[in-house]
Amino acid sequence: MKPSTSPRINHAIEVAKKAHEGQFRKTGEPYIVHPLAVKKILEEWGMDEDTIIAGILHDTIEDTSLTLEDIKKEFGESVAFLVDGVTKLSTARNGMRDIDTYLPATKDNFLRLMIALGDDIRVLIIKLADRLHNLRTLSALPPDKQKKIAKETLEVFAPLADRLNMGLLRVEMADLSFKYVDPKRFNELKKLIEKYNKSAEKSLAKIEEEVSKALKKEKIKFTISGRVKSVYSLHKKLAKHNQNMGEIYDLTALRIIVEDVTDCYLVLGIIHSLYTPMNGRIKDYIAMPKQNGYQSLHTTVITKDKRIVEFQIRTKEMHEYAERGLAASFYYNEQKLTENYKKGKIEHLPTNLLWITELQMTAARLREGKKVDLRKLKLNLFADKIFVYTPKGDIIDLPKGALPLDFAYRLHSEIGDHVVGVKINGKMSNLNKKLEHGDIVEILTSKNQTPKPSWLDRIITPHARTKLLHALHPSTRPETPTKKKHHKHA
Repeated sequence: MKPSTSPRINHAIEVAKKAHEGQFRKTGEPYIVHPLAVKKILEEWGMDEDTIIAGILHDTIEDTSLTLEDIKKEFGESVAFLVDGVTKLSTARNGMRDIDTYLPATKDNFLRLMIALGDDIRVLIIKLADRLHNLRTLSALPPDKQKKIAKETLEVFAPLADRLNMGLLRVEMADLSFKYVDPKRFNELKKLIEKYNKSAEKSLAKIEEEVSKALKKEKIKFTISGRVKSVYSLHKKLAKHNQNMGEIYDLTALRIIVEDVTDCYLVLGIIHSLYTPMNGRIKDYIAMPKQNGYQSLHTTVITKDKRIVEFQIRTKEMHEYAERGLAASFYYNEQKLTENYKKGKIEHLPTNLLWITELQMTAARLREGKKVDLRKLKLNLFADKIFVYTPKGDIIDLPKGALPLDFAYRLHSEIGDHVVGVKINGKMSNLNKKLEHGDIVEILTSKNQTPKPSWLDRIITPHARTKLLHALHPSTRPETPTKKKHHKHA
């Protein structure tokens, strides 16, 4: 956590107190309690000073007589820009009835939402902090509003937290929301988890002792602790397994944090020497990270007393990123990321967060008055991503279900236009084969090949479709070189 006070932060608190004077929340507390709570959350996430100040002032434009010019004069352009973004985002969200329904009344608001996010992802981080505190105090609202806010959180904000790999935030948001969306089911699953943990307590303590002894013997520096599965995660997992609790092996996991990657694999070997690993339950997310950048080794073992236990093994850095995601990136790379945002650049984001670049490019297209398919935009934002590799090891992110032609056009339109075949993981394949996370994809081309209309059935990404349509109908290509800027996706 960063220092909670500075002359600028203290000044922002005084300005916010004065602006919100006489205002109260539904809880009966003075309104200033909310911006101060948002400030505390942003500090816990390790955000930069401008973001913390914008968090303190985030409701002033909408709810008080303070103007954007006042904020710019007192705290600078960067803070004003962030506060303006959060205000636009709030206005956009208030006009949206359902994320899956694009009625004329909601269309412009959804566009503003996308533009607000695309300009600076810190706007979203402030909004996530704002939403988290509102969820923590949701009991003060009428039941219909509780359910509406909770449902929206499960559909929009919790998935976004997951995409940003903010694990702690995703879990808290999802559980707080699920409690209001389906209170009966929430209580059932909560009791089930508590019952299981109580019965497993002694056994887990014994396993922890055995593992600790073996690791100390090998002189490995480590910390070990239990991780209890969240209620909403269990709800989703049971839905996948037809409500069969026998298929759930990770209600409780033991998490081991070590100094470096080599130790991760050493610990894995030691655990497998102590217990029997379950077939097909060893997952190496270090060599092959999850789509949101999550890294860890997972293994599920059967102990001598026939108990099934999951272990998660990772370094301190991996753990920090698993818990705080993009916020951790700001903490460790604050100057670089903040400066790039000021210049309108975000190319230094981790590869797994490059979907944010797509969002920024879409925002630019909207500002220029260009057409965007909202359904495809929504799918691109919320759908699962996969990461595939070129033979040289470059990482390309694509939506789940992408095909070789999507990959080819993502590399370059010249490659896409001349595809004659594809090798996936060193073996010849065909253009109808869906790519999978971790595939190594080699595109085969020929100068004699030309694009075919039938290829339109072999692509799913808007980017590839646009490139192919331009190739099939050259008259639709942009006329001036300046307009070609949008098409740099690789």
